[in-house]
Amino acid sequence: MFTVTKLARRCGLSRTALLYYESIGLMPPAQRSGGNYRCYGEADMQRLLQICAYRDAGLKLEDIRIIMDRQGGDAYGVLKRRLLELDAEIGILRAHQQAILKLMEHKALRKAKMITKQKWVSIMKACGFSSEQMNRWHAEFERSAPEEHQEFLEFLHIPAEEVATIRTQSRKGV
Repeated sequence: MFTVTKLARRCGLSRTALLYYESIGLMPPAQRSGGNYRCYGEADMQRLLQICAYRDAGLKLEDIRIIMDRQGGDAYGVLKRRLLELDAEIGILRAHQQAILKLMEHKALRKAKMITKQKWVSIMKACGFSSEQMNRWHAEFERSAPEEHQEFLEFLHIPAEEVATIRTQSRKGV
């Protein structure tokens, strides 16, 4: 027998998710112990694992209920419908990608001043960073993601010579 917490952990869920599944009837009501604690058996675990497999495939809880409530339910039909929905969603996302790429072709957007070095420094200071802490932040950024550090400094519209100086100092840990 499993408690709520043990069963949920075994299936990679939170306790709350398991209780929710029970409250909406996706999981059958648990048996109760003498102390009125919920107790789940092996069959409950198998059902919950199956529910999790369908959730991992992106099925909605209502679709999972349709499959689970019918002996040998129309899993194939539900999965095929979800696959078609995913294809449509992917098509929409690809169209968004193309629109973004088209927008990014405009040189004016690449040079847009959304944030400057001065603004960034003032934000960091407002958050309580000292100059020494900002230098450590740059050093860690340079150590762990040098290319992204370069891009970030360019994003702040810092001149190339100054970017080179910041990165050199960051590598030295200054």
